[in-house]
Amino acid sequence: MASKLLRAVVLGPPGSGKGTVCERIARSFGLQHLSSGQFLRESLRGGGGECPRGRPVGGAAGTVGEGSPAPGIFDGAAMGMGTPPPPGYATGFPRTLGQAEALDRICKLDLVISLNIPFETLKDRLSARWVHPASGRVYNMDFNPPHVQGVDDLTGEPLVQREDDKPEAVAARLRKYKDAAKPVIELYKSRGILHSFSGTETNKIWPYVYTLLSSKIPPILSDEEN
Repeated sequence: MASKLLRAVVLGPPGSGKGTVCERIARSFGLQHLSSGQFLRESLRGGGGECPRGRPVGGAAGTVGEGSPAPGIFDGAAMGMGTPPPPGYATGFPRTLGQAEALDRICKLDLVISLNIPFETLKDRLSARWVHPASGRVYNMDFNPPHVQGVDDLTGEPLVQREDDKPEAVAARLRKYKDAAKPVIELYKSRGILHSFSGTETNKIWPYVYTLLSSKIPPILSDEEN
């Protein structure tokens, strides 16, 4: 566990590598990863669902902005484990200004990481992406394919391509994200807590993310060990 509190979010468009970056943050710094997608999947499977500490996800907490689950998921994920929330970081949230304002009512962020990836790179990544619906595991047929084509490595269950990952839907999806995320990014920039990283490869972006976080909290693994 980190030696002091750090609350951060990782922002980025679909296909930007947020999941990979967050896995490395978890290993390197001992921070807890609060994924909005993870808790939403738990909620959908459980008909309302519960987060790992037993706090309801969604439902009574309501929604904020564009019908997206906001304080429900974040309240269940962060506040359900103690007040103030534990040191950790979140991905997939906030996606809109309304969600950012809802998050302000839960905790004060120390750091916001924004991943900036070129449009063409995102389009190629998303079009090659297949997922295991039950777990949310993501495969990319170009650089992270399953051992057996079309089959999840751990369960042997079939993979699917999300409708909005299909080539014809990707461009519209990315435009929608950009429009919604712009005021969120401007908000955190105005507060002086936004740190943006640009590139086409997660492996080349990661050392800069590691250096930034190392200036805030001591790592438990070196960059080379990750």
